[in-house]
Amino acid sequence: MKKNIFTLMVILWMAIIFSFSAQPADESEQMSLSVGHVAGLLFADGYEDWPQERQDAFAERIDHVVRKAAHFTEYAVLGVLLALMYRAYGHKGKRLFLLSAGTGSLYAATDEFHQLFVEGRSCQLTDWGIDTCGVIAGAAVVFLLWRVVRRRKREMES
Repeated sequence: MKKNIFTLMVILWMAIIFSFSAQPADESEQMSLSVGHVAGLLFADGYEDWPQERQDAFAERIDHVVRKAAHFTEYAVLGVLLALMYRAYGHKGKRLFLLSAGTGSLYAATDEFHQLFVEGRSCQLTDWGIDTCGVIAGAAVVFLLWRVVRRRKREMES
């Protein structure tokens, strides 16, 4: 049952990533700028009192960071889900980590290739690298947590 649930979660998350990548550049930019405005509300003193032009300039100034953080985060989630899925299939240790990182990196490459066919988008090697780092981080969290749990379990048994 766990196999099916985690496999479905991986497929659904990949579909979500695909849908973000299928957005034309204008839509994608508007989404990241709206995140920039939320960041302004949360972190910039008096942001809501700024003139609209200043708010827009703030959102544009942090747009690159917002986009790259989104890449890393969506793929870190994928890394966690892949590691959980492969664990449910019985993979452990370094093999679990390598399968998760490899699958996620391969998916990131196909996702970047897919963007060549989306209006205003392009295939960026740097984005693939950021995506791969996110997958590695997510898979590493699961891998390390699994090691900690296993170590504690052994300590409690002895």
